[in-house]
Amino acid sequence: MGEVREFLRGTLVIAKKDCLIYYLKPPVLIFGVLFPVAFFLAFGIGRELTSAVLVVGMLALVLFFTASSVGPLITPWERRSGTYERLLSAPVGVPQLVFGDALAGAGFGLGLSLVAVVVGLVGTEARLASPLVLVVALVASAFCFSALGVLLAARPSDNPSQIMMLSQLVRLPLIFVSGIFLPLGDMPDWLRAVAYVSPLTYSTDLIRASWGVSAHFPLALDVVLVLAFGLAFLLLAGKLHARVLAKGRL
Repeated sequence: MGEVREFLRGTLVIAKKDCLIYYLKPPVLIFGVLFPVAFFLAFGIGRELTSAVLVVGMLALVLFFTASSVGPLITPWERRSGTYERLLSAPVGVPQLVFGDALAGAGFGLGLSLVAVVVGLVGTEARLASPLVLVVALVASAFCFSALGVLLAARPSDNPSQIMMLSQLVRLPLIFVSGIFLPLGDMPDWLRAVAYVSPLTYSTDLIRASWGVSAHFPLALDVVLVLAFGLAFLLLAGKLHARVLAKGRL
């Protein structure tokens, strides 16, 4: 019990440190906030879409980009400043670093997603069909996408711009194959097959259901797969961080 308490304490300390230092960094705001807003405007302007579909697209983009933008910045920045080594010389291990960074990213994504929900409710005619499904979708997806950001940061580099560029190379293709801009039912078979291996697909499907738009998959399957992707990302991130440390490449 004491070990669990110490693990949670270390994780929360890491997450608090990340929140205080990195939330307002320009790269996080640019890649996490401005990018999804720009994509949403490009997605919505000039198209005859219902308010619910517009809100779903906005919310999915905001959640995906914000939750996954903190992780790729933290590790390379701390490697460059030397705080990465100091953290690991304290009674904090790689699992606590990984979970703490993921928790900070999830909090950032959830906070700005709630802003997007308020904007959708106040600024459009869209109305929630299931608040409970929305809460589950936001929490599970924030965890999944923040874990993806932490995984992307596992590359041994102390240059934040390299990691942010890598994250964009991964994230940008995902938004075009995950049912945000083109419903899964309208995709050709080969593109739908690609969409099935994207966690954003199942997150978007959950968000669609919460706003009364027909879902493509059973909701239970969406939740299980989003959480499974997130757990896999975290476990892989932990293994990669540990391997980098073992090789002495900070």
